[in-house]
Amino acid sequence: MNKRFHVHVSVRDLPESIRFYSTLFGTAPSVEKSDYAKWMLEDPRINFAISTRDRKPGVNHLGLQVDSEEDLKGLEAQLKQADAAMLTECGTTCCYANSDKYWVTDPQGVAWETFHTLGNAPVYGESPLVTATTKAECCVPPTAAQSRQASGCGCASAG
Repeated sequence: MNKRFHVHVSVRDLPESIRFYSTLFGTAPSVEKSDYAKWMLEDPRINFAISTRDRKPGVNHLGLQVDSEEDLKGLEAQLKQADAAMLTECGTTCCYANSDKYWVTDPQGVAWETFHTLGNAPVYGESPLVTATTKAECCVPPTAAQSRQASGCGCASAG
């Protein structure tokens, strides 16, 4: 299984943070938008993202990105063995990408996202979990009620 560590940090000032992290990593972001930037680094192998999306500054969530549906199925099995409540998002649009993903929260309350990116998206986020009465956020685990609404979605590994 080929995995890439993922860190998403909420920042106050995007241009200032892009300058800082570009200097730290020795390269410009691979994706840069008005509210988001991402570095896909090989050394260290990490998907490091920052955004200014209405959250308190600091670590937003951690994760593992995989390159295939098969690898995502493997992570799903591992998460089930951890006995953590797992929430599923299939075909969701988040952080300018379309992905299938599973969310868990560790014993300390840190959100972990495991995901397989299916392609790029022109918007920051659109979730199949958004309804007229709920406002699902991108890049945060959905609530249990939202997860129930999404049951039966089309993830290849769900089933």
